[in-house]
Amino acid sequence: MIGTSYSEDSKLKDKVILVAASSAGLGYGIADAVARDGARVSMASRTRDRIDAAASEIASKHGTETRAYQMDASDAASVDQWVSKSLEDFGRIDGLVVNAGGPPPGKFDNFSDEDWEKGFNLTLMSAVRMIRAVLPAMRTQKSGAIITITSSSIKEPIDILLLSNVFRSGVVSLVKSLSVNLAGEGIRINNLVPGQIDTARVRSNDVFKADQMGMSLEDWQEKRYGMIPMGRYGTIEEFGDVGAFLLSDAARYITGATLFVDGGKSKTVW
Repeated sequence: MIGTSYSEDSKLKDKVILVAASSAGLGYGIADAVARDGARVSMASRTRDRIDAAASEIASKHGTETRAYQMDASDAASVDQWVSKSLEDFGRIDGLVVNAGGPPPGKFDNFSDEDWEKGFNLTLMSAVRMIRAVLPAMRTQKSGAIITITSSSIKEPIDILLLSNVFRSGVVSLVKSLSVNLAGEGIRINNLVPGQIDTARVRSNDVFKADQMGMSLEDWQEKRYGMIPMGRYGTIEEFGDVGAFLLSDAARYITGATLFVDGGKSKTVW
């Protein structure tokens, strides 16, 4: 049943938010949360039928305008087309969620120049291109909020995720640099870092790792829970709530920040 679950004083009501890679997982969680809070949402993904279904589900749940677009984050023309079509359809852009699938795992000796170039385009250049594409509209409005979904590997590299380690660290540096340059134009930009969030990808990784360790899935997950002070994985909804906060006017004095949503797992002072 279509309804309006947001309050009339919502700090996202009627704002236009673009969310990349939002057919499922973390991107879907943010799209769902901002729609719940009254935003109009442009949702993008590489797979047409999956993004159509996700946008339809969110529109039905929250009664806000939600549109689906097919977009390949590693392709410059596809990114530009998504942003320009969203601006044409919605008339403005108030927020952007930079998100894309991660590059493949592997160690240094496994990767060719082509692998490095693909990882560069998917992870670092996708962020550069999405941000560059929305800035003209945000500068015209003299306002806007951008968040990048990155990885805990920016703080402590993950052994088998070399490509991700390198390029996601570059995204964080990009965001910190841009936060200084854009603050005077009314545009905020922040990094959002997931810990162990209960997504299909994390569950698949758990199944693989449990099998590799010769353990049951339940025993492996209990071991993982024990590494997290809050004793459990986070939910997509909890992650989405933090994303919605950073995109909203409630976070209007926050820029250049890197916020971890990890149940307290990270022990290093940032």
